[in-house]
Amino acid sequence: MKKPLASAVVLAGLMGVLALAGAGLAPQGTKTSLVDAAQGFLNTLSEQQRQVALLPYDTPQRLNWHYIPKSYRKGLQLRHMNAQQRQAAHRLLAACLSQVGYNKAVTIMALEEVLAKLEGPRSRFRRDPLRYYFTLFGTPGKQKRWGLSIEGHHLSLNFVLQGERIVAHTPAFFGANPGLIKGDYGVGPPRGTRVLKDEELLAFRLLHMLSEEQRGRAVIAAKAPRDIRSPGTAQPPLDPPQGLPAAEMTDAQREVLQQLIATYARNMPEPVAQARLAEIEKAGLDRVYFAWAGADRPGVGHYYRIQGPTFLIELCNTQPDSAGNPANHIHSVWRDLRGDFGIPVKKNSP
Repeated sequence: MKKPLASAVVLAGLMGVLALAGAGLAPQGTKTSLVDAAQGFLNTLSEQQRQVALLPYDTPQRLNWHYIPKSYRKGLQLRHMNAQQRQAAHRLLAACLSQVGYNKAVTIMALEEVLAKLEGPRSRFRRDPLRYYFTLFGTPGKQKRWGLSIEGHHLSLNFVLQGERIVAHTPAFFGANPGLIKGDYGVGPPRGTRVLKDEELLAFRLLHMLSEEQRGRAVIAAKAPRDIRSPGTAQPPLDPPQGLPAAEMTDAQREVLQQLIATYARNMPEPVAQARLAEIEKAGLDRVYFAWAGADRPGVGHYYRIQGPTFLIELCNTQPDSAGNPANHIHSVWRDLRGDFGIPVKKNSP
């Protein structure tokens, strides 16, 4: 029996946020090819909408990404689509992610309704679960190279495709405010929703498994940084890895590390997730480092980094949520150390 694209909890929270607003969630159990989903989306648009949603592949806008609230973003937002077009947009979102990744994305969108309720009319930002933008770069086709961006507050997904095949899939950013919904707000996802639960709890589990000596290697700072590094840049930070290498972990610790990495990888479709994990294995798990900064318990600012030869993961949870609960506002990202956006990174000559 096929699982639905969104869990019952997520769907319950989204009914009044997206479906009744005409967003049109992707049909449950449906998986469409990326080219077909992209072409289907474009076919629903007016000529004026296509000019906004379809840009040249080589436009500098393809490299323009961020997860903060912004007054302007490239692409066509859900708010400016009709119900049919929103349905097609969600088909495209579902096609470029796994079921797990899709569930996270639509829940992150729905959290905007919670923020709107908590912050009220005096909010500095416009909180809107339909303020998410879809952009295609180059006309999608079975033999063509093209790109895709789906972005808004706390969500930035960036892809390069060669026909149906995803050849680049970073930066991939997922955030959550609140990280854990602690109240009953009558809108959005219900109390207890924790969209990035495994990303946090597996990391705490690994940290607490370390011996005193290992923790001395893994902890790189007593205080967590304010945020992840290099947000919005076209290429990832290339600093040498810090922390504890997997080569110095026990088998049980390495298993949890692999589970944590897989949590991020499996936001993507299965072939992409498997390719991500295979690349890490080929480059050598022993060369993957785990670094921590800040508190060793929830509710106090904390940060971690996982870095190997091919990839970088960062998670930072230091800000309070909009209800004032400390360290309940998560930023997390996966980046490709060989180059984001399918562009080989330029390294300084020795």
